[in-house]
Amino acid sequence: MSPASVNDNEVDIVIGAFRSDLTSFMEEWRPIFSRFHLIVVKDPDVKEVQIPEGFDVRVYTESDIVKVVGSSKASLFSGYSSRYFGYLVSNKKYIISIDDDCSPAKTKDGDLVDIVAYHLNNLKTPATPFFFNTLYDPYQKGSDFVRGYPFSLRSGVPCALSCGLWLNFADYDAPTQALKPDMRNTRYVDAVLTVPLKSMMPMSGVNIAFDRELVGPAMLPALKLVKEGKVRWETMEDVWCGLVVKTVCDHLKLGVKSGIPYVWRNEKGSAIDSLKKEWEGVKLMEDAVPFFETLRLSPSSVTAEDCVVEIAAAVKERLGSTHAVFVSAAEAMVEWVKLWKAVRSLDH
Repeated sequence: MSPASVNDNEVDIVIGAFRSDLTSFMEEWRPIFSRFHLIVVKDPDVKEVQIPEGFDVRVYTESDIVKVVGSSKASLFSGYSSRYFGYLVSNKKYIISIDDDCSPAKTKDGDLVDIVAYHLNNLKTPATPFFFNTLYDPYQKGSDFVRGYPFSLRSGVPCALSCGLWLNFADYDAPTQALKPDMRNTRYVDAVLTVPLKSMMPMSGVNIAFDRELVGPAMLPALKLVKEGKVRWETMEDVWCGLVVKTVCDHLKLGVKSGIPYVWRNEKGSAIDSLKKEWEGVKLMEDAVPFFETLRLSPSSVTAEDCVVEIAAAVKERLGSTHAVFVSAAEAMVEWVKLWKAVRSLDH
């Protein structure tokens, strides 16, 4: 990789705190995170958060959330959705989000994977969604455009979202993990690629980065399962968010990349216990994915905010009759855009 130049002041690292003692987590990440500003958003069920000294960190509690969004909307930011409050209050160009059950991965040479440098390299180099390059990302060191790739498309488009991957525990759903309890991801594939235009994807919030100025309003909490839990496979909020932001990127001619950087995911929770909780979400995707695959936004939607509002209206109209959770998701999307605009107005 040829690292992109990193301005420490243009990056926020957002961490959702789902346990009280973050000491070991923070110490593992110190070599990578210590030079950047951190936003830690405490889940309402966590009483206190222990963070070692030496970090530029701002911890947000439930009372902080209420002060910013009001008590009636604070419920948007509970569980894994708490991290979205960090997205809301950040004023940096780039946001990197990491779960507190992740450790730094190591390259094949044994070096720590600097997820900040890798994510920023993905975001600061163009994406190529309109024509697939068979040699992965042509902007990575050691790669280029293959024979037959149109020169008119080689300038690419801005990359708005970088989706990293996981070693050890991959981001499987509960049924897959329960069926194959001993399966681990041990392959470090040193590659990244652009997700093609009109291809939907199940985005995970475990290890991602995005350009807040381009798609911040589309990185939203919306779809909450009735039995949503406290481990990743008991939620679908990030998967729904991924469907929304990919639709927005396709419409606005922005790119999404998937691949490096990796993190090491540690075990958390029981897939068997989680199976019933997530099963609702598994079934919902059978309706949601065809909807997003066929959705086309109007030319009048020229910003991420416009796109989200239009998507929300379509969700309510076309999916609302199939399940009440879609109606709630549509309403949450509209509320999110209002909150985004209100908080942004305070910055100016």
